[in-house]
Amino acid sequence: MLSVLIEILDDEAELAATLTVLVAGAVEGLVSDVVILDRGSKDGSSAVADAAGCLFLTDTTLADAVGRTRGEWLLMLEPGARPMGRWVEEMAEHMALGGGPVRLTPARQLRRSLIARLFSRPAALEHGCLLRKSEALRLATHGRTPSELAALSGAKRMRTEIAPAWVARRQHGR
Repeated sequence: MLSVLIEILDDEAELAATLTVLVAGAVEGLVSDVVILDRGSKDGSSAVADAAGCLFLTDTTLADAVGRTRGEWLLMLEPGARPMGRWVEEMAEHMALGGGPVRLTPARQLRRSLIARLFSRPAALEHGCLLRKSEALRLATHGRTPSELAALSGAKRMRTEIAPAWVARRQHGR
């Protein structure tokens, strides 16, 4: 089973976009739970998380949030990021084969501009990060963030595509 962890701060619309896509994984029995790690939101993020049945945590560490997930695997996403295509089947296969940490591939039609790709690196969590919960717990020490955890994981690429969070932010005028 797979748990999803999303760290937010005033990301109501982006969170809703991500949770909508995760429903397919829950229906197929892949996604067991979604944990929202809130960093002080003042918008309706908690209501969105509650309506979707997520565990909404405030004033807690990343290690505690990871510890409260139920799955053996953890998918960390930015609010607004959306796995695409056959993501449920591809992640289930990766987990069944006991693969290592992976990041998703940015969707071809949603890549950053050539200039942006040449002169800046994507955020460590821009393409999500799938890893074993035990590995996440080992790395989630000393006040680390999900982005730092993704950067430390040594994740490779998997073929599953993702619509990065910046696409949703742009759609919502942020």
